[in-house]
Amino acid sequence: MNGFDGKVALVTGAASGMGRSHAVKLAQLGAAVIIQDIDAKGLAETQALVEAEGGTCAAFVFDISDVAAIADMSAKVLDRFGSLDIVVNNAGIGRDRVIEDIDQAAFDRMISVHVKGSFFCAKAAVPAMKAKGWGRIINVSSRWAQAGHFMASDYIAAKGAVLGLTKAWAKELAPFGITVNAIAPGGVWSRMVLENLGEEGVRHEESQVPLGRWAQPEEISETMAFLASDEAAFITGQVLSPNGGKTIVGF
Repeated sequence: MNGFDGKVALVTGAASGMGRSHAVKLAQLGAAVIIQDIDAKGLAETQALVEAEGGTCAAFVFDISDVAAIADMSAKVLDRFGSLDIVVNNAGIGRDRVIEDIDQAAFDRMISVHVKGSFFCAKAAVPAMKAKGWGRIINVSSRWAQAGHFMASDYIAAKGAVLGLTKAWAKELAPFGITVNAIAPGGVWSRMVLENLGEEGVRHEESQVPLGRWAQPEEISETMAFLASDEAAFITGQVLSPNGGKTIVGF
């Protein structure tokens, strides 16, 4: 995949899982990588991995729902690097709960992390992308946002909103050479999922996937990298769902 040399990429939620994998992949491809997370220790580990690939890396520790911190980060990135070309809105939280167990604070937190964080990270980058006439915004949603699930409706609402932002921004920003797409992964081995389901729960879910397994984060990063590449220049407003065939047997 081509088009990464000289590019500056932001990956949110990069302290572990897919976010860490996305950051390392972008560094391998030649981009300078900006990483964000609330987890300082995990983010430092990701920075070390990026730099081990020979990549330039800047790390910012803050809560992704903090709009002022997003603005401060983007100002510092633009001052140091001069551009912000790729935004991967990956930061997220999740918990399986029935509707009766979701209170206002939990609902607001879910929306703040997934929707507000994605919105204001994109907003911070768009002026520089417009000035350059080139940009890539990649939002991480979920296959559950496409068809629902039997619990976690607050999570699904947030991920569904991310799909709406993807479609809206794709239309709004296309005249400026900016593409906007979403990834809706199926099951992915990650710390967050293991904390939620446990290994036994993940193994049960894997048995329902035609390919017989869940993805490793690095496999989702290949989809991310394609959408950020020159090869995907004519793709915008789309949702790619790497899911091992799960959607052909039911969500």
